[in-house]
Amino acid sequence: MQYLDFEQPLMDVDARIEEIKHLGSADGVNVADELERLHKKLEKTLVSVYKNLTPWQKSQVARHEARPKTSDYLNHIFTDFCPLSGDRAFADDKAIIGGFAKLNSQTVMVIGHEKGHDTESRLIHNFGMAKPEGYRKAIRLMKLAEQFQIPVITLVDTAGAFPGMEGEERGQGQAIAASTECCLDLKVPLIACIIGEGGSGGAIALAAGNRILMLENSIYSVISPEGCASILWKDFKNAPKAAEILKLTAQDLKKFGVIDEVIAEPLGGAHRQPEKAMDAVKEALTRHLTALQKDDSDTLVRHRHDKFLAMTRLENAD
Repeated sequence: MQYLDFEQPLMDVDARIEEIKHLGSADGVNVADELERLHKKLEKTLVSVYKNLTPWQKSQVARHEARPKTSDYLNHIFTDFCPLSGDRAFADDKAIIGGFAKLNSQTVMVIGHEKGHDTESRLIHNFGMAKPEGYRKAIRLMKLAEQFQIPVITLVDTAGAFPGMEGEERGQGQAIAASTECCLDLKVPLIACIIGEGGSGGAIALAAGNRILMLENSIYSVISPEGCASILWKDFKNAPKAAEILKLTAQDLKKFGVIDEVIAEPLGGAHRQPEKAMDAVKEALTRHLTALQKDDSDTLVRHRHDKFLAMTRLENAD
């Protein structure tokens, strides 16, 4: 497992646990008491390390390579996933994946950024940074869901939209704006869940929902801490300072009314107990979807518009 800088104490305890396990299995030694002591020590260390994470440390957790990705959620909390590809105009952008699936017994349209799990898959999915065709695919899938009166669930996990020239040549800004508009005007329930990193327009293009949920250690911001530091101080090394002033944590955004719920992660982060974290997301999605299905299409659209218009008045928030 990858250990973040501030997780060094955890690495030492984990290493000792593995050493004791190996000793017991190799020599037939009863090591149960020592393992129990070490597991208690590990739990205390986890509490100590994770109880007061800084915004920059939360940013690192949100980007952890072992954190569950959209494909993991599709395999774990959804069933009968039927992938749909292409924007019917240019190409299929694998940075965004989506299709019909079932959440419990409810048919839904799931759309999400996919970062990939290793070097090969990250290159295939372009690290979750979509090009215009990715957002146009998302629009196509949302409209298809609307046609059949099927709720939409989006899973947000991206550093931002693809920043290269080819994206601009194919209308990146327009595609993001059109996807955001589609989210706002959709006549079916739309729940967005930020499962890792919610960066810039690439995130909001899938996140303008009736409900916006965030995992406890995820982040959501108009710009990355590194990008902000490079602009303000001409030095990305000031990223920790930028993370502090950006107010990008789930806790800050809940206080400001930007999101609706913070989903608790297992002790040590979603990367440490991914299945438990995904189960928590499933419970929250199910609960919010049940509530939203009581509203008619006009109410859903009006609620969404009112919700985001209210955010324009957040400048007076503390």
